Amino acid sequence: MADPHWGPVEWQPQGARARHDSAGRGRKWARGILITIGVLTALGLISATAVVVIGYTTTTRPDANAEFKTATTFVYYNDGKSELGNFAIQNRIPLTFDKMPETMKQAAVAAENRSFWTDKGISIRGMVRAAWRIANGDDVQGGSTITQQYIKILYLNSDRTLTRKFRELFLAYKINKEMSKEEILAGYLNTIYFGHGAYGLQAASKEYFGIDAKKLTVPQAAFLATVVNNPSMYDPRDDDDLSRILSRYRYVLRSMTEMGNITPVQEAEFAQRLPKFPKTPGNRRYGGPNGFLMKMVERELSAAGLDSSQISGGGLKIITTFDEDAQEAAVEAAQKYTKRSARTAGRKASKLHAALASVDVNSGEVIALYGGPNFVKNSRNWATTPRPTASTFKAYALAAGLKDGYSLFSRFNGNSFTPPGESRSVRNEFSNQYGSSVDLIKATAESINTAFVDLTSQMDNGPRKIMKMAQAVGAPKGAGWDNNYRLPLGTAEVSPLDQASAYATFANDGVSVANHVVREVRDRKGNVIYQAQPEKKRALTEDIAHDVTFALSNVVEEGTGRAVQTLERPVAGKTGTKDRTNDDGSSDVVSAWFVAYTRQISTAVMYVAGNDGNGDLDNYARPGDSTFFGGTYPALTWADYMKTASKGQAVKEFPRPAYVNREKYPQPEPTMQETHEPTEEPSPTRVESPRQEPTPTRIKPKSTRRPFPTATETQNSGGSGGGNKTPPRWRRTPSGTSTGGAG
Repeated sequence: MADPHWGPVEWQPQGARARHDSAGRGRKWARGILITIGVLTALGLISATAVVVIGYTTTTRPDANAEFKTATTFVYYNDGKSELGNFAIQNRIPLTFDKMPETMKQAAVAAENRSFWTDKGISIRGMVRAAWRIANGDDVQGGSTITQQYIKILYLNSDRTLTRKFRELFLAYKINKEMSKEEILAGYLNTIYFGHGAYGLQAASKEYFGIDAKKLTVPQAAFLATVVNNPSMYDPRDDDDLSRILSRYRYVLRSMTEMGNITPVQEAEFAQRLPKFPKTPGNRRYGGPNGFLMKMVERELSAAGLDSSQISGGGLKIITTFDEDAQEAAVEAAQKYTKRSARTAGRKASKLHAALASVDVNSGEVIALYGGPNFVKNSRNWATTPRPTASTFKAYALAAGLKDGYSLFSRFNGNSFTPPGESRSVRNEFSNQYGSSVDLIKATAESINTAFVDLTSQMDNGPRKIMKMAQAVGAPKGAGWDNNYRLPLGTAEVSPLDQASAYATFANDGVSVANHVVREVRDRKGNVIYQAQPEKKRALTEDIAHDVTFALSNVVEEGTGRAVQTLERPVAGKTGTKDRTNDDGSSDVVSAWFVAYTRQISTAVMYVAGNDGNGDLDNYARPGDSTFFGGTYPALTWADYMKTASKGQAVKEFPRPAYVNREKYPQPEPTMQETHEPTEEPSPTRVESPRQEPTPTRIKPKSTRRPFPTATETQNSGGSGGGNKTPPRWRRTPSGTSTGGAG
C-alpha cells in the first residue's frame, strides 16, 4: 500500500517501527539543541560585542587620583642648596622621559611587559587568565601590561573585581592610542611604588642607593625592577633571607639578556649577588631637633595662605632663614650643657630642657632654633613656649622708664623696702643691700630688684607702661603679666623666640621686625610664589634704644653676664633666674635665662626642668653653685653658640648712648675711654648663706671696646657701689622671702 504523497511504505514489525520513530525524534531534538545553542552563542557574541563596544565607547579617562599627581616639596637652609628636609603626600620627584636612564627603562620592560613597545596596551591572554580565575572562585590576579598597571594606579584602584578589570582594559586600550609609549613608560616609572615610602624612580634611587636615577647601574636598575613587583616581598632591609629576592632579580637579568639589553657575560657577572645598599638617611621629616624647624616652616606657610596640599605635594622649593652652621652650633651647645648638667647632677637629661632662639637683628630672620632633642618623641617646642622671664624683663622696664622721662642717671632705692599700697617688702636676691640711691646703670648691671620695683611704682600706671613697651618691641602679652609693681622681676611669660626678637629691637635702633623662618618659595618651574615681607615698625626712639643697649652692655662688662666676654666683641644682654616660693616656704628655680645681642644677632637661651617645664632647676646646678643661675649654663650655652653664629661677621661697636632726659638728672661729665681695662678685683667677703653665687671669671678684652663709659665710670659717689669694686657674692634671703627676678 502506498501513500500518495510519500510513496510506498515498507512493512516492518511494530516494535521496529517504534524504535525507528524514537530515533528520528532524537535526531530532531539534537538538531534543535544545536540550533538553539548556535543561536544563543551568536546572540551571546553579539551581546558580548555590544557590551565591549558600549563599554569602550562610554569609558572616558577619569581624573587622576590626587595623591599620584603630587611631587615632594624640598626645604633648604638659607643658602638654597643644603637640604633641611622635605614635605610629601607621597615621596615623589617626577622625571621627564629623557632624564630617565636607559638601564631602568630596559629593566622595567624586561621584568614587567616584554611586548610593551609593540602591544596595544592590553594583554588578552592575561584577561582570559583573570576571567578563568574568577570562574573558579579566585581573586583577579595579574594579567596586566605596564600600561594597565599605570592606569590602575593613576586612575582606578586596587579592587580585584572583573568590573574594575574590564574598565582597566578599556582605559588602557584608549590611552595607548592617545599617548606615546615614551609618555606611558615615563608616567609609570614616576608613579609606581618602590617601597620605603618612595614613589617613582627618582625617590626610589635616593631611598635605596642614595643617588640620582641618572646614575643607576644595570644591577641597581634590575633590583628596582625587582622590588617594584612586590615591595613588601622583595624588601632587602626587612628580609634576612635574600634568596627570594635574588631569584626574582636573576629573572629580571635573564629577561634583559633575552631582550638584548645586556650580554650573557654581563648577566652571569651581575647575577652573582645583589647590588650594595648604602646606608641612606631615609625620611627624617620630623625626627630630631630639625623636626621643630620643619613644623615651624609648615605653620608659617599655612598662615601665609598656602594650603597643605600645595605645601606637601606641590613640588615646591622652600628656602628658609636657617643657617646650617649656626643651627648645628645651636644643637651642639644646647645638648652639650644639658648633658653635662644632668651628668654632674646625677639626674636624667630628659628632664632638663634647653631652648635657644637666634634672629638676625635687621631682617627678623630666625638664624637658628633649638626646641628640643627630638620632635617625634616630644613635640613641645621649648623655644616657642612662654615661661617666666625673670630679670630679663627688666630691659622692658628700663625702656619704659626712659620713655616716661627718666634717665640712666635717675636714682632709685637699692635697699629692701615696701612698695606703696603693699604690705610685703621687696628684697634683692641674697639679701644684698645697695644703698638708698642707685642709678639705672648700676641697677641694670647688677640686676637690683628693689630699684626696678621703685621705678615701676614711681611711674604713673607703671606696670601698664612696661607691658605696653614689652609688646611694642616684640614680646606678646601672656600669662603672668600682672598689673603690679613687681612686674619687672619676671613673672611675665615670654618665649625664647619672642625674647630674641624683642631684644633685637634694641639692637636695631628701636625698629621692631617680625621674626620669620621662610625667606622664599618657588614652584616647580622656578617661579617665586612667596617671599617674606616681615612687618617693620618703630617701637621706640633711637636714643632710648641706644641707652638701653648701653645699660645692657654693662651687664656683660661689669655685671651678671661676664661669662660671655669670651666672644671678644661688644655684647649687650641680661641674665635672669626666676624663683617660685612653695607653700611650705621653700623656693625653687623655675627658669634661667640669658638674652643678649651683638650689633647683628640677638639670641635668647632659656633652661627649664620637669615634664611641663615647671620643675626645680636647682637640681641641675653646677657643682659648687648655690643655684642654677642665668649667668652660668644659659650664658655658657649662648657664648658657645654665638662663636659659630657670629664667625666671619665684622666686629661692630654699639652706637654711643644718648643719655635721654639727662638734663633732668645732672651728672659729672663722664671720662670717655677708648678701651676699658678691668682692674684687679679684691677678694669679696663671703656672706654666710645656704647657697652661694660664684664669682664670674673676668676676661681681659683683646680688642678695642666700645667708646663710651662703663657703669663704674658714670656712677657718682652716692649710694653703695660705684668705683671699681666688684659686686659682692650674692646670697639668698631665708626661705619664703625671695622675691624672684635674680640676675
